Amino acid sequence: MVFSSFEIYKYSIPIEPFTIATGTMNYAQNIFVRAHTDAGITGVGECSAFPMIVGETQGTCFEMARDFAGIWKGKEADNIDDRMNELHLYAAGNYTAKSAFDMVLYDIAAKKAGLPLYKFLGGKKKVITSDLTIGIDTPEVMAQKALAYISQGVSMIKIKLGKKPEEDIERVWQIRKVIGRETELRVDANQGWNYEEALFALQALGEFNIRFCEQPMRKWNDELLPELCRRSPVPVMADESVYTHHDADRILRNKAAEYINIKFAKSGGIQEAMRIIETARQYGVKCMIGSMLESRLALTANVHFAMAFDDIVFYDLDTCLLGQLEDPVIGGVVYRGMDLHIEDVPGIGAEVDQSYLERCVQVII
Repeated sequence: MVFSSFEIYKYSIPIEPFTIATGTMNYAQNIFVRAHTDAGITGVGECSAFPMIVGETQGTCFEMARDFAGIWKGKEADNIDDRMNELHLYAAGNYTAKSAFDMVLYDIAAKKAGLPLYKFLGGKKKVITSDLTIGIDTPEVMAQKALAYISQGVSMIKIKLGKKPEEDIERVWQIRKVIGRETELRVDANQGWNYEEALFALQALGEFNIRFCEQPMRKWNDELLPELCRRSPVPVMADESVYTHHDADRILRNKAAEYINIKFAKSGGIQEAMRIIETARQYGVKCMIGSMLESRLALTANVHFAMAFDDIVFYDLDTCLLGQLEDPVIGGVVYRGMDLHIEDVPGIGAEVDQSYLERCVQVII
């Protein structure tokens, strides 16, 4: 079974502006890939570029996707290791673009086996309940959003922080004041603080019963994470500090985080995510599965992956609820409250409406 052609789309999705410590996204900068084989099996993949985190844009991913498709055309579609090694040899990094092609490979492999992706990966159905994120705003606005979430039945809220520590503490205090102490709160600084700010903020936030704090400092301050972990009453989760399993080993070997956040678009897809899981397992560390601004197609792949590994105990899979103004996905995961459900169909089990794709910039290789 060889690849015969590839369709590549600038799969833009309009969203309400979403702000984190490092910037604001005004639309989802996604790429959609549909790959055809001579056996009649079609594979799909999606990646979501988040420039201020991964350094890739929709434009760079589109150009890399053209090159990747050219490399794979005429090659065996069911040799995952060889195909991904070709991409890694061709380009260092570019993990976001690679993740869409990795997803294509696993979709094809699961379809060939006649299995839903989670079963192909060795998993079983389990309850996946996501948190719901509040982007950075004034403390009062964020508190009202939190109150609205609670009224909708949300049981876990993730709060974006990473600005001035005093203001961030006020944000959390205002939220706790209106929702009480029962709802689980998670915070994410997205590298926004320096060491002194992170220590001050986390020690102050200790009284608010915070489950964990993601990525308090810039990744080039990783050598300071062990001391921060030792002094912080809030557990630290590494996100931007861990792209690959090599990063995971370095962070965990140095006791620089208590948890790891895995994202396909950050690490290159399912293959590397499994390597991160294996590395974390060696240290007895649990993980979270997260996302950028993917549509329900890539989100479905995330849910399959989460069902395949008991090492993943936290789920940050609210991407489609963060103000996406259109949903062009056919099939795939559905939200029931904050629980995510998938059907038992071969592969990922999702596609994108072709009429939507026709409006997108596209190329066929």
